[in-house]
Amino acid sequence: MDGAVTGLVLLAVLVIVAVIIVAKSVALIPQAEAAVIERLGRYSKTVSGQLTLLVPFIDRIRARVDLRERVVSFPPQPVITEDNLTVNIDTVVYFQVTNPQAAVYQISNYIVGVEQLTTTTLRNVVGGMTLEQTLTSRDSINGQLRGVLDEATNKWGLRVARVELKAIDPPVSIQDSMEKQMRADREKRAMILNAEGVRESSIKQAEGQKQAAILAAEGSKQAAILSAEAERQSRILRAQGERAAQYLQAQGQAKAIEKTFAAIKAGRPTPELLAYQYLQTLPKMAEGEANKVWLVPSDFGSALQGFTKLLGAPGEDGVFRYTPSPVEPDQAPVDDSDDVADWFETKSDPAIAEAVAKAEADARDTSAAALPGPGMMPPSPLQSGAHHREEA
Repeated sequence: MDGAVTGLVLLAVLVIVAVIIVAKSVALIPQAEAAVIERLGRYSKTVSGQLTLLVPFIDRIRARVDLRERVVSFPPQPVITEDNLTVNIDTVVYFQVTNPQAAVYQISNYIVGVEQLTTTTLRNVVGGMTLEQTLTSRDSINGQLRGVLDEATNKWGLRVARVELKAIDPPVSIQDSMEKQMRADREKRAMILNAEGVRESSIKQAEGQKQAAILAAEGSKQAAILSAEAERQSRILRAQGERAAQYLQAQGQAKAIEKTFAAIKAGRPTPELLAYQYLQTLPKMAEGEANKVWLVPSDFGSALQGFTKLLGAPGEDGVFRYTPSPVEPDQAPVDDSDDVADWFETKSDPAIAEAVAKAEADARDTSAAALPGPGMMPPSPLQSGAHHREEA
């Protein structure tokens, strides 16, 4: 009975030993992971993504290394800039293990090494920049950090892919000053824009007032021109009418005198009739306000007798009668009705109507041209006045 129990214990020990031996002699290394194997304490080989057989108690896996790209975010580090301001910079490093053997044997902890190297390099780079340059030169800082880290970690079997500055935090007082500066800049830009708007509005108003003044001046000028033209035409027409009226009046008086003398000559008046007409005319001569006394000369009869002998001739009965002088052909009145026929024309002169229509058309054209187009200046009043003087 004791021998059976001893045998079972021995068998169990052998089974356990066998399981341990099998467990130590077989290693399964997954993909994207590398295992550094040592034999009797010395580097033997590096395996990845396979089933590996080990010599029990002679070979052992020193370390398993992740071959995937890793992202490590380091805590904010205080960095002093060139203008003696302390800023906290939070960095993120993207790296990958390319040589597991160097990552295991060249450095004890490559993550701590990358962190410390990043901090020192960051201080060297940012220490030569001002705060404003630091805030605006992220790409330059990232490039410098990546170059230095990639070169320094190459012997550790690492490849630094990217380095990013996640945050740059200046001191609170500096942040307040920056916010005040930004607020002042925004207010300045707002004031500048407001001033620009006021200036543009003033310019537009001045342009409108100038155009209105130009149009008003043009209108006044055209009105004065038309008024002067109308006054000139009115005076011309009035003068022409007065000339025709005076001519008609003179012609009427001439015709009346001609008819009167023709009637007198045809009637062959006697001296008695002439004396009677003379006596009728004498009271009219005394109708003036300045004539207070009228005297009849004593030799009045002798004067009439002399006047009769002067103008008359004795007839068969011995009585003196008026004998008119014969009318010579060259003494007949000249007929100038054809020469003065146009004096009595009542229709409007076509030339005058055409001149008025032209003046009105010029006024409309000048008013339309006073509104300048883009890139054009309105005509000056002097130029417009010269143009109208040339047309006149």
